[in-house]
Amino acid sequence: MDTGLVVEWVVKAALLLFILATGFAYTTFYERKLLARIQVRIGPNRVGPGGWLQPAADGIKLIFKEELIPERADKVIFVLAPIITVIPAFIIMAVIPWGTSVTLFGREIPLSISDINVGVLYILSVASIAVYGITLAGWSSNNKYAMMGGLRSAAQMVSYELALGLAFVPPIMLAGSMSIGDIVEAQRGLWYFLIQPVAFFIFLVAGLAEVNRAPFDMPEAEQELTAGYHTEYSGMKFSLFFMAEYIKMAAVSAIGASLFFGGYRGPFVDVVPALGPLYFFLKVMLGLGVMIWIRATLPRIRYDRLMSFGWKVLLPLGLANVFVTAVIIVILG
Repeated sequence: MDTGLVVEWVVKAALLLFILATGFAYTTFYERKLLARIQVRIGPNRVGPGGWLQPAADGIKLIFKEELIPERADKVIFVLAPIITVIPAFIIMAVIPWGTSVTLFGREIPLSISDINVGVLYILSVASIAVYGITLAGWSSNNKYAMMGGLRSAAQMVSYELALGLAFVPPIMLAGSMSIGDIVEAQRGLWYFLIQPVAFFIFLVAGLAEVNRAPFDMPEAEQELTAGYHTEYSGMKFSLFFMAEYIKMAAVSAIGASLFFGGYRGPFVDVVPALGPLYFFLKVMLGLGVMIWIRATLPRIRYDRLMSFGWKVLLPLGLANVFVTAVIIVILG
């Protein structure tokens, strides 16, 4: 194997992990500031200039908090559950291109870790693993509230994964490929959001449900479950669950930008390749802003209505959209 290729993979993987690990902390800062602006109140503003060191202060606090494990908990699974939850959040971004290729040290380096020809299938496969961590966290805690949160999460995430998968199909059909890079390149002339608004709506709703974001944050409903699946967790194990949530928010925004908004493509990208990562970053930030805006606006819905909406509305709508898209492609093709 080419040594240079291995070094390239390692450097890109380390860079992506660093960006996600630090970006997660400042996504919490972004959320708190934006929520404060939407709700006309003051956000973090004491730690550092404008509150910019608040995420660092939160991280230090969590590192030094006491780690507790319930006496009757399954200790091995209790410790493993947060790790199982956070790993898929890191690796799901491996197939997302964040820019065009650049030439460095005489090598043409694509700005993605791996552009495999079944990238969409990879994303769906990795996303399905996260439910195990949350479910095991609830079960291993030996706490009724945590167990209920874990069961809710399993039912919710499995149900909305079906609709999420159907939202991926129209962009695949239009691009004729399951490679994320090919789907981005196919949107040179027209973003798929403009011709597939229904698929984007399904993707947005199912994506919110997959990452347990409001108004679909039923697995951690404070009023009913005291905290849900992470009731018994503290310290760094507690923070891993929220690291996974915020990194998955960024992943959902990145996937949505790639499938429906042209990914890194934008004006003059082919002339100035450095603009590609900038466009991609701005689209991801906009996606995160929409998710935070929804949290600030919509109340948590009742659990039975959440499940009913997934099975009786999103799933049939996704099937109908795939059918109509296939018919139009055949007619126009």
